[in-house]
Amino acid sequence: MTKLKQIGPVARELGINPKTIRYYEEIGLIPPAQRTESGYRVYGQADIDRIAFILRARELDFSLDDIGEILALREGGEAPCLYVTDLVQKQLAVIDAKIAALNQLREELEDVQRQAVTISLDVIVDKECVCHLIENRAIRAEIA
Repeated sequence: MTKLKQIGPVARELGINPKTIRYYEEIGLIPPAQRTESGYRVYGQADIDRIAFILRARELDFSLDDIGEILALREGGEAPCLYVTDLVQKQLAVIDAKIAALNQLREELEDVQRQAVTISLDVIVDKECVCHLIENRAIRAEIA
């Protein structure tokens, strides 16, 4: 017989807040929990494994909708691996775009830092400008 665990111990075992488990139940990612006679939620190992799967998928930055689709495919008798492969391709494209944007931002900040070293005190105290380092960047961006 499978040992059932209440929500608190399950949450501690998985390193999450019990509210997260209730939320996953509310949105249908996990089936409604069994209840004790006094109304406490209890979970079997299959439930715990499913929650652990959801948490791992979230670590990979899959959305809750995507996770729901993966679980629905599996429950429908289909292997969700092709769907997951598509998701991974999309995730990689998003990550690559973010990396490119961050690299560009890094280059701009390094340029600002180089300018800061050479900026004269007269420019720093110029009352017509809030900060030349930032404003000069905006002017260069408009020209480019």
